[in-house]
Amino acid sequence: MAMTAYLAVKYVHVTCVTLSVSGFLLRGLLRLGNSPMLQRRWVRVLPHVNDSVLLAAALALTLITGQYPFVDAWVTAKVFGLISYIILGSLALKGAVTGWLRLASWLAALTMFGYVVSVALSRSPWGFLLLLK
Repeated sequence: MAMTAYLAVKYVHVTCVTLSVSGFLLRGLLRLGNSPMLQRRWVRVLPHVNDSVLLAAALALTLITGQYPFVDAWVTAKVFGLISYIILGSLALKGAVTGWLRLASWLAALTMFGYVVSVALSRSPWGFLLLLK
């Protein structure tokens, strides 16, 4: 029973992660192209709905597995990576005033996303940085 709940929540989490990065990738491309589609209500609202489900699933996984930030190093790294991804993503989609800064922020956010995923898969705070060792 516990394994079934874990797998169900994990699948929801992974699905939301995939939708989140896909949406960010698309919105970044639209932003770089100054597309008016970014003003559509569903484009502005849907990411928040998905990210709320993603956060709920992440919290549920934390409770189910008993792995917590500031206790387990890899979970702590994911949290700090996520915060960096959010800041860079916000800069890319809203805050950057020049096209180059928008592009650099967008690429940095995608790199940080890759780092967070690599931390999750390796369960090491080093994530893909392990390849540099």
